[in-house]
Formats: sequence, structure tokens, C-alpha cells
Amino acid sequence: MAEIIGVRFKSVGKVYYFDPGELRVEKGARVIVETARGVECGEVAMGNRQIEDQKLSKPLKKVMRLASPEDLKKVHDNAAKEKQAFKVCEEKIAKHKLSMKLVDVEFTFDNNKILFYFTADGRVDFRELVKDLASVFRTRIELRQIGVRDEAKMLGGLGICGRPFCCSTFLGEFQPVSIKMAKEQGLSLNPTKISGTCGRLMCCLKYEQAAYDDLLRTTPKAGTPVRTKDGRGTVVEVNLLTGMLKVAPEKDSAAAKFYPKSEVRPIREGRGEGRQESRAEGRGAGRGEAAPEEPQEEK
Repeated sequence: MAEIIGVRFKSVGKVYYFDPGELRVEKGARVIVETARGVECGEVAMGNRQIEDQKLSKPLKKVMRLASPEDLKKVHDNAAKEKQAFKVCEEKIAKHKLSMKLVDVEFTFDNNKILFYFTADGRVDFRELVKDLASVFRTRIELRQIGVRDEAKMLGGLGICGRPFCCSTFLGEFQPVSIKMAKEQGLSLNPTKISGTCGRLMCCLKYEQAAYDDLLRTTPKAGTPVRTKDGRGTVVEVNLLTGMLKVAPEKDSAAAKFYPKSEVRPIREGRGEGRQESRAEGRGAGRGEAAPEEPQEEK
């Protein structure tokens, strides 16, 4: 077992594990840690706890120290610098006539690097822009192209439900969402109704998918032959959430009725009920009872 703490560097970002050493850290505290891109100040999202060694992919870096008032002041000063850097970068983009949209600027805690996040329709040759920015800020410059979902997460906003974006309030990482989920949940396939502000499929389609997958495993699909208390029929409509099935009888398909799925038994042709009926007919014919003749088509 290893003792770890979870640290995130953005308000709604991925949580990274670090070794607290002898420190006892509470959730919400600020700590100084060393990351792949340099020294950073992060917020503790998960206090001290034990975790199995097998769940750790590599040795953890140790927490350097708890953030001091001077460290927090530096973080505040960096935020002010980011706003100024944003304006400068926009001016440089316009000067170089680049087809890109600046989304956010981020200073590392030790000011060794400035990251500029942008969106663009395709690849952008920003080599001259980097040189221009480096001559202004006298530090390492990194331009990082992001997608529209990341842009929505950074900027925030209100979704069509009237609530703040899920990605900017509590989703640490994006989950894959497919049009198949909308189909299985019986939603309208109109892109304007199932797409978020970012233009991609709404993240909330993923929330109930596990429940729908479970219901789909236990509910007959439309077109399935079934037996009800009123006889044989075919499922013509399914409501997964209520568990009600609309079944059309074999003899009168217009007289379809709704049944709870607990009162409906699927008929699997070639086995089960169909096989039992065949055996019954065979036994009757063997005892001297004539099996009914099949009507012959006229040629």
C-alpha cells in the first residue's frame, strides 16, 4: 500500500496523484509540487489515503511543501499577467494574420513557460508568432491547439438545460459519446437537440447509458415474436423506462395492446416453445391421430 494525495491544477481538471511524504494534507489546501512541465501550485482534491501499489503506474513525485502566503500571492500575480499576455497575443495574431482563435493563457508557477491555448479549423504555421511572443516575454512559449470541447470547458457557459456546462463544473475528463446512445435512449436525432453549445454530442447522453444497456438486455426488441396471456403476437413498440410493450396479436394486428414486460415471454424459434409444440404434434400423430394437412398452393 502507498499513501497518496490527489491534486488538480484547474478548478475542474484531472486529478493527479502525489506522494505527501510526512505531510498531512486536507482537501482544499494548496500545495507546491513538481510536474512534467515544472513547479506548479495545485489544490488538493483528495486528502491522504492509502492505495494499492498495483494501481500506480509509476513512482510518484513528492509534494515539495504546503503553499505559503507568498506562494499564493505569486499565483494571484500570475493571473494578472495572464490577462495582459492574452491581449498581447491577440495583437500579435492579428499582426501575423493567422486564422486562429485564442482561448486561454496560462503561466506556470515559476514563470518558466507560458502556454497559449487556441482553436483553429486546420493546421496553423505559428513559428513566427512564437518568436515574436518570446521576444516580448523573454521566456519559453508554447502554443497548444485544442478542440471545441476543451474550449467550452475553459470558457464555461449555460447549456440548453439552463444549467452551467457539465464539463466546466464537475467533469474532470471527457467521456466518449456516440449517436448510438441517442438512438437507444429514444431521443430525437435532430442535431440541434442532442448537441451541446460546443457543437458536439451532449456529454449527458453518457450518464444514463449504463441503465439503458441493462434494460436493453432484458427487454424484447420491436419485431420479436412473443406470447402473452392473450396468445401469440409480435412486439411493435417498446418503452424501456416504463417496461411496457405494445404487442400486436397474430390474428388481428390492428388490436395491439400494451403489456408489462414481466407478462410477456419471447418465443425463440427453433428451441423452447416452438420445439415443444413440434414434439406435441409428433406424439399425437404417432397415436393414430391425423396431423392437420398443410394447405397446398395451386400450381
